[in-house]
Amino acid sequence: MYKVDLPVDQSIEKAVERRRSAEKVRKARIFNTRLRVMGLDLDTLNQQVEEKKHQQNMDRQRDIAFDTLRTYHDDLLLQQDIDEIEKRNALHMDLTQYWATHQRVEDSRDADLNCNPNGALSITVPEAKLGPASMQIFQGEGFGAEQMKREQMKNTERDLRAQKEDNERRHMGIKHRDLLASKELMHQDLKKVQQAALEEEYKIATRIALDNYNQALAAEQAQKLKEQQRREEQENLAEVWHTLMSDMMTECAEAAEGAAGGGRVVTDRWKGMSPEQLSAIQKEREAQCLQRQKQRDAERIQEAAWNFHLLKLSKEEEEEDMRAAKQRRERRIQMDQYNMQLAGEQQAYQEYLNKDLYTNKPTKGYFCQFNTTSR
Repeated sequence: MYKVDLPVDQSIEKAVERRRSAEKVRKARIFNTRLRVMGLDLDTLNQQVEEKKHQQNMDRQRDIAFDTLRTYHDDLLLQQDIDEIEKRNALHMDLTQYWATHQRVEDSRDADLNCNPNGALSITVPEAKLGPASMQIFQGEGFGAEQMKREQMKNTERDLRAQKEDNERRHMGIKHRDLLASKELMHQDLKKVQQAALEEEYKIATRIALDNYNQALAAEQAQKLKEQQRREEQENLAEVWHTLMSDMMTECAEAAEGAAGGGRVVTDRWKGMSPEQLSAIQKEREAQCLQRQKQRDAERIQEAAWNFHLLKLSKEEEEEDMRAAKQRRERRIQMDQYNMQLAGEQQAYQEYLNKDLYTNKPTKGYFCQFNTTSR
């Protein structure tokens, strides 16, 4: 672990300033009422979830369709390859069958000269006696052909072995170069890892030093705050003690009278009273109590008189209400009698009209004509 002393390092100051700026921007963004949104819009969130599910479903269906189409194309290509191979095999079989059927060695024109009865090639004339126009022996045939083929096979095998060794050497060289390149890459990666570890350790040491510096500042501020609070408490206690021990709180009348002179009392040093003042205050209090009692008695008498007056007014109002109710009952009785009289007269007149109607005679003083056909 590194021990770094950074009391006034510029990098630390820049880091602290960046952090303060970021914190200020974050607070401005959080406490901005125009940008802050209280609560959640559940409808919008649900709509977004549904849209996301729909998009995922569409993507899944599209992938399934693409997989199906790819599988179909793969099967189609595989079937085309199989058909092509089958066609080639069929064509080769047909060509072989044609060769075996129509181009046999024993069916040639010189089969009796070059072939044995079993179909094998036979040379009856020595090669030295054959001319250039005989056309009986071609290159790769005749005497020594087997030896020549063996030599060719050995040469071919030697060339193949040399090519194989050359390829192996080339492959080993390529592997060696790849190994060196991989080692170089590993060395570079290791250096990067070590450098990253050193940078991380430096960052950790810087962070620890910054934390220690911040803790020291916080402890210093806390100590200053405690010292200030202790000093304020001492000043407050001294002030309280001075107030408690002053002449005003101890009520020292002699000190107050001596400081004022002439029989007067300094009120900021003593707030007590003399016996003469106390007796005057007591007499005034008794006079006030007596006056208050007389005032209460007068109010009580006035209230009783007022209650009696109210009782009298309520009785008169009740009597007036009873007389009004009695008059209303009498008027109602008279009205009922008058209505009964009118009803009797109306009933008698109606009976009279009905009687004249049934007898079909006109009423005296009236001319009545009835149409009997309309009934």
